[in-house]
Amino acid sequence: MVVDCTERDLQLRPKLIRKLSDRNFGVGFDQLLLVEKASTSEVDFHYRIFNTDGTEVEHCGNGARCFATFVRDKGLSSNDLINVSTINRNLKLTFHDDGEISVDMGHPEFDPSKIPFLCDSRLNIYERFIKISGVKTTISFSVLSMGNPHAVVCVEDVANTAVKNIGKALGSHPDFTEGVNVGFMEILSRDMIQLRVFERGTGETLACGSGACAAVVVGRLLEKLNSKVIVNLPGGQLTVCWDLRSSVIMKGPTQTVYEGTIEI
Repeated sequence: MVVDCTERDLQLRPKLIRKLSDRNFGVGFDQLLLVEKASTSEVDFHYRIFNTDGTEVEHCGNGARCFATFVRDKGLSSNDLINVSTINRNLKLTFHDDGEISVDMGHPEFDPSKIPFLCDSRLNIYERFIKISGVKTTISFSVLSMGNPHAVVCVEDVANTAVKNIGKALGSHPDFTEGVNVGFMEILSRDMIQLRVFERGTGETLACGSGACAAVVVGRLLEKLNSKVIVNLPGGQLTVCWDLRSSVIMKGPTQTVYEGTIEI
């Protein structure tokens, strides 16, 4: 759900966001995106993101593409390149001739203190104990930030993985002091993966752009993926590119479902 706040300041309390996100009694959405006026001359807009539980989060790659489509459809910008600021970084959103939009997601962050993640030293793969249905088990995963925290778990069969149970348990582990999005990646080939993501404050979603980028970054670091990867998610397909040095680029389509008004 994208809302134009360029002409007025809109302050939404968590209780109201939770009500609006309800798919039976509200509007229904995974995340609420606010388009606000730019606070500096370096960007065109400011971009804010709220989860269905009302918490404000740092980043949403898929939301950024929806953001770009919204500002163009509403006549707020006709530029092929739109620069937006978020809580902790600036993003470049680019329209392409094939109708898709790419997002320069910036550089991945691996410093545990900046993710944030409590550990003694940086590793490619970490292990932690989690409890699922009262049973203690060990889970292996990689950790990074794409502007928001991500844990990536490599699995053999993502369709039959207990995404909700593992995602909820790992996502609430105390070593993730601000929570974490948990991605489950099945590598199909060096150029394609299958991915499901359990997002903090929302649960499993149909797609997660920053999660797709995090998964590809992990696959690259583990030397299991090439620099350009097709990411298949329950809600569609994305293309993620990373050469190990530059920014991560995520590209995919958008589609407006409907427009409406609601009294709050």
